[in-house]
Amino acid sequence: MRKLLNSLYITDETMWLSLDGENIVCKNEEGEKFRMPFINIEDIFCFSYLGCSPALMGKCADLGISLNFISPQGEFLARVQGKTKGNIFLRKAQFEQFASPPIILAQNTVAAKIYNTLYLIKRSLRDNPQIDETGEISKCIQYLQKGIDSTYEATDTDSLLGIEGNCAKEYFGIFDKLILTQKEDFFLVNRTKRPPLDKVNAMLSYLYTIMTSSYASALESVGLDSCYGFYHALRSGRSSLACDLVEESRSIIERLVLTLINLRKINAKDFETQESGAVFLTKEGKKKILTAWQEKRRSTILHPYTKEKIPIGLLPFVQSSLLAKYIRGEITEYPCFLQK
Repeated sequence: MRKLLNSLYITDETMWLSLDGENIVCKNEEGEKFRMPFINIEDIFCFSYLGCSPALMGKCADLGISLNFISPQGEFLARVQGKTKGNIFLRKAQFEQFASPPIILAQNTVAAKIYNTLYLIKRSLRDNPQIDETGEISKCIQYLQKGIDSTYEATDTDSLLGIEGNCAKEYFGIFDKLILTQKEDFFLVNRTKRPPLDKVNAMLSYLYTIMTSSYASALESVGLDSCYGFYHALRSGRSSLACDLVEESRSIIERLVLTLINLRKINAKDFETQESGAVFLTKEGKKKILTAWQEKRRSTILHPYTKEKIPIGLLPFVQSSLLAKYIRGEITEYPCFLQK
């Protein structure tokens, strides 16, 4: 089992990373700010345009440390990764199977996403039954339950996309009711992505980007091509397979966002609104989000398929390994992650 180490997040836009022996050095125009040994690092997320030295990139590649470049606003830019692990035969099998993938792969993915969404809603409703005074949440639950059945009636990807989109619209239509505190500052009318137009969307987009990058790194680490998926269309620069797998665990992000708001661990001062209407996290806001995410990654869950307790941070690697087993023919079906 892969050891869960620390992720290094560089959120200061003035920082530059370089290499000194076996240490990562972070500095700006004023000089060195800190240094950290590679032995403690699993991956690096750099929210800056300044980047890092070529020597550090090479060292990270040799050590298998994923180096992710993300804009200060949270938009994924690029990833530096070392040599592909595994063998060519696994990727060959991936390309052959995903050239015309069985529809059940996409069906299970969409069904798992809806199921995990239902789990989040039902959990929130159990803890706070008063939020369903109008009955809107109950109607949403019924709609999503029917949506799961509909996924297995779909015969092509376009139909699945339609079902997924309609279910997402219903879900985000009641998401605002799951926000229990700070209602004047935190609300969600609908899902907006590029750019996010409110504080809740800003938090969701920021964390979705980080999680998708983690899945891309995990897929590459087991020898799969993160850009060649079975559900999301191929697009230059997009990790389509990572986008496929991350669908199963989006509810983990959404639950964390609700927790941060409802427990008042984040507030309106942690955001800034640009003249265009786009809303982004401030430096302090990013720090709060990333600290909470790192803590979340270390919390344990019982994996429904392996029946082992694992940190949430290892979920991308477990799912990637299971997908590789499926592609190699070691298991007859890829087991999507289902929250229990």
